[in-house]
This record gives sequence, structure tokens and C-alpha cells, in this order.
Amino acid sequence: MSEKVETKLTSRERLTRGLTYSAVGPVDVTRGVLGLGFGSAHSTASALRRRYREGRLAREIAAAQETIAGELAAAQEAVANLPQVIEDTRPSLCDSNKRRAWIIAGAAVTVLAGGAVAFSVVRRSMRPEPSPRPPSVDVQPRP
Repeated sequence: MSEKVETKLTSRERLTRGLTYSAVGPVDVTRGVLGLGFGSAHSTASALRRRYREGRLAREIAAAQETIAGELAAAQEAVANLPQVIEDTRPSLCDSNKRRAWIIAGAAVTVLAGGAVAFSVVRRSMRPEPSPRPPSVDVQPRP
């Protein structure tokens, strides 16, 4: 038994075969030309779609670069003015600010210690309590 396997022809192969053989020539020539036309139209549309996407992407990248450049310029200006800002605020520091800093530090330590205690209490409460009843199955050693 032999099976006849039909292979699909590409448009170019169909056109070549149509030009070679006269019996099926006109059909193959027509199908080949149409296939090549649709193939070229599809590839052209794909190329145009790709170029449109790349152009849009290029515009988005350019806009992002402009935004980043503006943010970088603002950051450089802020850093350049930082020594003057520090110098202006330095004389205003006094004992009340130092006392406030110690109070804030003490409060932070208290909050952390309270969190640690709460964590340990919650963790202990999550452990199951041992049952006061003896186990229902006697454990016997293996021989």
C-alpha cells in the first residue's frame, strides 16, 4: 500500500509549475500570482506596522529623555543650593531642638521595644497548648 502525500506548494512553486506545464498552467499561474500578491501585501503591511510602532516608540523615548533631563537639572540645582540651605538653618539649631531629638529617639526605642514584646506574645499564643489528656493510642516500641 502506498499513500499519496500531498504537499502544499508555495506561491512561487505554484507559479513556476504553472508556467512549466500547459494543462494546469493557467490555474497555477493565477493562484501563484495571487499568492505572491497577497504575500507581498501582507509583508508590506507588516513592515509599515513595524515602522509605525518604532516611530511611536522613538517619540516616547525622546519624551522620556526630555523629562529625565528636566528632573536631572532640577536635582542638580537643589544639590547646588544645599550648602546654602544648611548654612541658613545651622544657627537656628538650639537646645530645644536637641531635646526634641532625644525625645523622638526615646519614643522610637519605646515603640520598637513594645513591638518586640507584642511579637513574642503573639508568637507564644500561636503555639498549641499541650493536651492534659493522655494520648489515645499507646505507643509500643518496634521489635
